[in-house]
Amino acid sequence: MAMKTINDFFIPENKVEDVSEDSYKQIVPVLINSVEAVARLTYQSIYVIDYFKKNFLYVSDNLFFLCGLQPDEVREMGFSFYFNLVPKDEMNMLLEINRAGFSFYNEFSIEERLKLFITYDFHVCEKDHKILINHKLTPILLAENGHIWLAVCVVSLSSNQEKGNVEAHLGRRLDYWTYSLESHQWQKEDSIVLTGREKEVLLYSAQGFTEEKMAKKMNLAPMTIKFHKQTMFNKMNVNNITAAIATASHKKMI
Repeated sequence: MAMKTINDFFIPENKVEDVSEDSYKQIVPVLINSVEAVARLTYQSIYVIDYFKKNFLYVSDNLFFLCGLQPDEVREMGFSFYFNLVPKDEMNMLLEINRAGFSFYNEFSIEERLKLFITYDFHVCEKDHKILINHKLTPILLAENGHIWLAVCVVSLSSNQEKGNVEAHLGRRLDYWTYSLESHQWQKEDSIVLTGREKEVLLYSAQGFTEEKMAKKMNLAPMTIKFHKQTMFNKMNVNNITAAIATASHKKMI
């Protein structure tokens, strides 16, 4: 079996050609300043991929997600970061997600492509333990052929317990697609619909209210609060309120 290299991330389905240096001079400084401003407002790690030069244009300062490396070190490493810090048994998964994501992306119109984002979970190694992170990627600028020239990625702690969990979303649409690493196919999924009471419980929980305080606030019995929580957990396929809040945030339900 041939050894995997960073070039395996840059596939013909997203080949980018003939981006001029003038384009870089005009666009990139403003873009980096904007991304850097957003990065200051979030705990998440943000970086920008250049699919023409096959490197990272920008990496934000979050040493936890960078496994103790400095942003300049990660930017210099580029896609070698994955080969150095992702468990070897997960690299094939990342490469499959990469291929499947671009094939899926090319099925949409140019206008829709800029609204698509893909999200999935994998581990990075921090010294002697592994961290499960969530990785979201969306285009910023397209090349003339409609392929992705620049993309922004947001990294945060995963709310799941296992790797994978591949999803694609189109803008603010509530329905979405999942990708199976077993069948190697995309499938459309219906959105999770919460009742008004379930949304209230979720929002009060996110604000730190106890079940007793929620019950008083909503003029309900504590057992009713428990009931709404459990039905919400069942819909989201989670088993605690922390995971429910994380799932709701991830799926833009709150």
